[in-house]
Amino acid sequence: MTLPVSTEPVRIVRHPDRVVELRLDDPGRGNALDLRTAEALRDASREAAADPGGAVLLRSAGGSFCVGGDLRAFAGRGAETGTYVRAVADAAHAAIQALYDLPVPLVTAVPGATAGGGVGLALVGDVVLAARSARFRLAYTAIGLTPDCGASWFLPRLVGPRRAAELILTDRVLTGDDAERWGLVSRSVDDGRLDAAAHETASALAAGAGDALRAAKSLLRAGDGDGLRRHLTEEARSIAALADGPQAQRLMAEFLAARGRPKAGGDRTGTLAPESVS
Repeated sequence: MTLPVSTEPVRIVRHPDRVVELRLDDPGRGNALDLRTAEALRDASREAAADPGGAVLLRSAGGSFCVGGDLRAFAGRGAETGTYVRAVADAAHAAIQALYDLPVPLVTAVPGATAGGGVGLALVGDVVLAARSARFRLAYTAIGLTPDCGASWFLPRLVGPRRAAELILTDRVLTGDDAERWGLVSRSVDDGRLDAAAHETASALAAGAGDALRAAKSLLRAGDGDGLRRHLTEEARSIAALADGPQAQRLMAEFLAARGRPKAGGDRTGTLAPESVS
């Protein structure tokens, strides 16, 4: 039996096997990050960190993991755009830091579309499983913004600076299998097995030698927490400053307008919700 602790759009579920599940639970919006969702994610991450059990599982409801910032919430704010984007980034970054600093292992399960800030959120895990049908896309340059949620910090460390630059600058899309080959995720699994495989992995870790796992994780991340914290601050400053500029506001408006028109060839990204890419 599971016990829901928090509410929509992010929930905590505490399982009997000492797995604490942090669930993005707004599938109708692709688990996109507006201010309400980012603040809910921050609060739920801190709550989970205060009592993390033996392992934490980060997963999502619906067909997408997290399609990034909600552009419909960003658009039309004029001179207030940067202030709003900064508030979203700050809340999401507090969640990233809390998850990164967890003393117990963190397993992430990534289905479907994962874009922008959702990529950074996915990569914060110690063990990251992706569905074969998953699609990873940074998407920032398409709307005149820079990465947030730690994406520009995690990527060079995971795939190297050359591949990180390609992903960020060219907006390349990776499948779940691509992401495994590149070292972006631990492994890709069949779509129908993702949730079960992720929970099995988290459950096995929760049942393991807890003292040793905590000590090993501390060694793996020694000295990195402060560097991530400083980098998140710079990411938030950069994306907010650009969001106030005419280029980003024009590109966001054009992107939303294009998503509002039916296309004979389908959605341009092939993976992302029409309103959410950053």
